[in-house]
Amino acid sequence: MDAAGEKQGKAQRGIRSLETAGAILRAMAEATGPLKLRDLAESVDVAPAQLHPYLVSLRAMRMVEQTDTGLYGLGPFALEVGLSRLRAQDAYHEAFLRVSALAEDLRMMVALSVWGLHGVTIVHVRESIARIHANVRAGGGFGLTNTATGRLFAAYLPEAVTAPQVEREVQERASSELRFAFDREGFRKSLETIRAQGFEITIDMPIPGISAVTAPIFDYTGEMKLSVTVIGPTEAIDLRQSGPVVQATLNFTQSLSEDLGYRPA
Repeated sequence: MDAAGEKQGKAQRGIRSLETAGAILRAMAEATGPLKLRDLAESVDVAPAQLHPYLVSLRAMRMVEQTDTGLYGLGPFALEVGLSRLRAQDAYHEAFLRVSALAEDLRMMVALSVWGLHGVTIVHVRESIARIHANVRAGGGFGLTNTATGRLFAAYLPEAVTAPQVEREVQERASSELRFAFDREGFRKSLETIRAQGFEITIDMPIPGISAVTAPIFDYTGEMKLSVTVIGPTEAIDLRQSGPVVQATLNFTQSLSEDLGYRPA
């Protein structure tokens, strides 16, 4: 190896003690409560005698604290670091930075939507290589009762927030469509299904020939911040739960939610 290669190799070599300290903090973050020294040592694969000096240093930094009963948990400075990270992140900004890769990988249109003053509002659309004529554009919206994205928001937002919009849509459709009858019980059950499976699909509705899958992005408070909707021609988009489109969509939303601090109950 020449001098330049040797220098690059050294530059990429980490500090093992810091990596061990990071593993200790991660184990505490993933635990349901304070840990015994023995259990903590087992989770990071370090002997208790070797682990103790790390805990002494981490306690001095206020990254770790010890309870009156001798258990170890995250300290106040660890909380401050975590909150600083969360405050610096914005769900929409993070999704915007990543969505192009999803659209390119799937060769489908991808839309980001938020809850706005007039209901579900599209804030960004990433076109696919193959143009899709679905009339989906930034500034437009999705109905709560007749689209997958709308039902997704209805499933995860408080009913008090979405109910007025649902009622407006029902009244508008009743006045414009002959023999229209809104199945309230069916709608309620569809929202339960969405919450159970974590996503929603629509096939040939409301636009014949166009189908979609949509999934939510949550922040560290557990609040749904926006939706990611993958849209494509019905004959080209595989909407099976085990299929690549649904799985890629869920991987995208779950990964981003996790980066935003969301932890499922």
